[in-house]
Amino acid sequence: MPLHFELVTPEKLVRSDEVYMVVVPGTEGEEGVLEGHAPYMTTMKDGALKIYKTEGGAPEEIAVRGGFAEVSASGLTVLAERVEG
Repeated sequence: MPLHFELVTPEKLVRSDEVYMVVVPGTEGEEGVLEGHAPYMTTMKDGALKIYKTEGGAPEEIAVRGGFAEVSASGLTVLAERVEG
C-alpha cells in the first residue's frame, strides 16, 4: 500500500501524493517513512526531502527549510517553514 504524503507551507498545500517512501531531514538524522510507520513527530533541519514514488526508484528531492514532520494513521504530513524552488 502506498504512503499518503502531504507537503505544506504556511501559505499553501505544496503537494499531496501517494508515494512509496519519504526520507525526512530530521534534526536527529534522516528518517525514512513507509506506509504503516509508527506515529511520531520530529523537527526538521534545512535539507532535502527525498520522495520515492516506487520501491527502488530514483528519489525526487525537494529542498525544505525548517519545520516539522508528523506521521499519523493518515500518512506523513510535512509542515515546512519554506520550500525552495
